[in-house]
Amino acid sequence: MKIKVYTTISCPFCVAAKNLLTSKNLDFTEIDLTSDLELRLEVSTKYNWRTVPIIIIDGELIGGFDDLSKLNLDGDLA
Repeated sequence: MKIKVYTTISCPFCVAAKNLLTSKNLDFTEIDLTSDLELRLEVSTKYNWRTVPIIIIDGELIGGFDDLSKLNLDGDLA
């Protein structure tokens, strides 16, 4: 499973998403969008998602922290 998490430094939901993934011992790549507004616009346009975190698993948009948390509660985040 390949996980990418697009974040910003001041986002509490980004921290929560990273903590959840870490607690499940899942490897992920964090891409910090804090100082790269061009990349943030590019990523949010590509996935049609305007807030962070933007969580991608195996190339597919999962959504934000709430969506990741739901996957976990449903047992689909192994």
